[in-house]
Amino acid sequence: MNKCKVPVPVDDGDGDHRWISIHNRFLSETREKDADVIFIGDSIVQALQHTDTWNELFAPLHCLNFGIHRDRIENVLWRIENGELDNVKPKVIVLHVGTNNHTNTPEEIKDGIVEILHVIREKHPDVYIVVPTLLPRGQYPNPVREKIQRANELLKSNVDGLPKVELVPIDKGFVQPDGTISHHDMHDYLLLTNAGSRKAFEPVHELLLQLLSEGEPEKDLTPSE
Repeated sequence: MNKCKVPVPVDDGDGDHRWISIHNRFLSETREKDADVIFIGDSIVQALQHTDTWNELFAPLHCLNFGIHRDRIENVLWRIENGELDNVKPKVIVLHVGTNNHTNTPEEIKDGIVEILHVIREKHPDVYIVVPTLLPRGQYPNPVREKIQRANELLKSNVDGLPKVELVPIDKGFVQPDGTISHHDMHDYLLLTNAGSRKAFEPVHELLLQLLSEGEPEKDLTPSE
């Protein structure tokens, strides 16, 4: 059984109920705020909100950020199935999750993300879904990087052709010729710096501008890499 496809909340090992409190805050935001774009996912999404890139590129587009640090695919699936995309009518949903599923196989990661896409589509038949690729991680080459790269390849082959779903490559230019990742792009070799977030998410911003400006987006829209 693929655990990525089984929705579960995060285990409250610390006993402070922070994760479920964040989830409940997101539920409140869906009732109180109108958003054209909703970002949902893991620490990459959460950290993006605290960068200049978010303030300059995404905040003006009426975006909500539903990212939670360390979330896995199955946690985001649980959040979606428990109301985080209810009571909202976004034009675009941006989904980024999977980097924390490094104990799963690339096939399981791909299947879990595709499962989330199906659940989103059931709730929002007409929404456009943007899926940024998973980013490389670690200062030096490592097995997790290889697994992430393979998951991206599998995801591309499964997403191509899905209506109103666009996979956006955001992982280009981070791995140097010698195989290293610079702390100027990822300060802890996982989370993006201001410079790294702009490098990664500018293609997402370009695509969002197209989708939000054209009432009904064309299926063959392709962001720049």
